[in-house]
Amino acid sequence: MIHKNFIANQWMSALAGQTLPVYDPSNGEMFAEIARSGSADIDVAVRAARSAYEGEWGRMAPADRSRLLWRISQALLAQRDELAAIESKDTGKPMKQARADAAAVARYFEFYAGAVDKLHGQTIPYPDGYTVFTVREPHGVTGHIVPWNYPLQIFGRSVGAALAAGNACVVKPAEDACLSLLKVAEIAMAAGLPSGALNICTGLGIEAGAALAEHAGIDHVSFTGSPQTGRQVAHAAAAHFAPVTLELGGKSPQIVFSDADIDAALPVLLNAIIQNAGQTCSAGSRLLIQRAIYADVVGRLSELFRATRTGAAADDPDCGPLINAKQHERVRKLLSGAGSGVTVAAEGMLDPNAPKGGFYQVPVLLSDVPPDHHLAQEEIFGPVLCAIPFDTEEEAVRIANGTPYGLAAGVWTQDGARQLRMARKVRSGQVFINNYGAAGGVELPFGGSGQSGYGREKGFEALYGFTTVKTVAIKH
Repeated sequence: MIHKNFIANQWMSALAGQTLPVYDPSNGEMFAEIARSGSADIDVAVRAARSAYEGEWGRMAPADRSRLLWRISQALLAQRDELAAIESKDTGKPMKQARADAAAVARYFEFYAGAVDKLHGQTIPYPDGYTVFTVREPHGVTGHIVPWNYPLQIFGRSVGAALAAGNACVVKPAEDACLSLLKVAEIAMAAGLPSGALNICTGLGIEAGAALAEHAGIDHVSFTGSPQTGRQVAHAAAAHFAPVTLELGGKSPQIVFSDADIDAALPVLLNAIIQNAGQTCSAGSRLLIQRAIYADVVGRLSELFRATRTGAAADDPDCGPLINAKQHERVRKLLSGAGSGVTVAAEGMLDPNAPKGGFYQVPVLLSDVPPDHHLAQEEIFGPVLCAIPFDTEEEAVRIANGTPYGLAAGVWTQDGARQLRMARKVRSGQVFINNYGAAGGVELPFGGSGQSGYGREKGFEALYGFTTVKTVAIKH
């Protein structure tokens, strides 16, 4: 089957007539094709978005926009099982994770539907003779480059917020995982989304993605992906002075102190690295353990690792395959280059019935990893957890902050004062105390610092990012 671009509420082949293959990560087999868009296709989509912004979509009252997004949210919820099945096959996610992602995209649209008419400006006290106020206005046409690891969720938090703010959107999904987003577009159109308000062009990042970032008709760019590509996107957008939101990589620490509730922590520590086969920017990939309990925690966690099952997405295992052959090879090379001094404390098991052509990597727990080791510094983007001992709170902070990233962190301790100290000292966009991820709430602002990017997604902060402030001063 060949999947076409979605532009101005129509399905269009790439203008050059080219396509790209789509592979199932669970068996490595091709099962569909997508349009291979180029700069000409992106231009058509941007023009369609501009027409919508200056037309029906841009003139829609906030209350009506809210009702429309609500209808989309309910339609997404009604079709979540179909969305989950598409997402699972396309990305290799176990079905339970795909179902959670399908529910999440509906929740994003639900949340932003309720926020549309609550996005207010301010009145500013000023000398007599003036009335001064601010209004928040959409940027206009926004570009969204969505990665392959969480297409549904990242579409929801990015495009949902942009549409709620009144922007018209052009989306370039990752070529490895875009089928669920094309289904979302179909659902949105059926719910009544005006022509051109949402446009999706599939294709390669170096072709369609680059064309989107550098297009002069794009007023804001949202990108989620690697720091290397994020730098290129920012440079391209800067040429036409478009602001950019970058959500990039992470090497997030989970810090376990000796007074922590270990029983509560262990399953969370495991899930934070095996979820989506570790292909998560905010994965808890570094485990810092106070030395007094280090051996005990590593030993108990090893048992959990050994019990994990990796297999085909449709079988709903603990850990599915990696997204493609390239990522599979990259993770294997990083592990093979671990060197001496790093111990493989435990590995998960591969389901004997897993298809031979799948891109499988069992979860791996490494112990005694030096903080400056490349495995403790580089984002592996696989189910690999590095355990690192520490002695003092100060040392834990130093190790936690000792990478170029700053996206998320977990702190496990019963000491209330230490909880607050660590929350302030750890350099991270999110800090979770005695939990990790807080159930992924759509209300929680998300973003990082350093090579984890800048700008915030999720919650009201995303709405602020997708609007610009205009000041009006009236002399009377």
